[in-house]
Amino acid sequence: MAKSSWIARNERKKRTVAKYADLRHKLKAEKDYIGLTMLPRDASPTRLVNRCAHSGRRRAFIRRFRLSRISFRELASHGMLPGVTKSSW
Repeated sequence: MAKSSWIARNERKKRTVAKYADLRHKLKAEKDYIGLTMLPRDASPTRLVNRCAHSGRRRAFIRRFRLSRISFRELASHGMLPGVTKSSW
């Protein structure tokens, strides 16, 4: 489980990105790069980190399920993910 401070920091970044999204779009359309540099760093969407919804882990993230590989395997084994079956051949 990730530290709650890391998860909270990422949530704060999400709010900042949402707050400045329209302004960033407008400044980019006007090609006002000096205005873009005046915005906070966390206003850039590239600063967001994909985190597992179950554990908060950021490595080995599976986008389709928004889970890490460990949480994915655990939930799939218990049949908690619809449409996911263990492959065998």
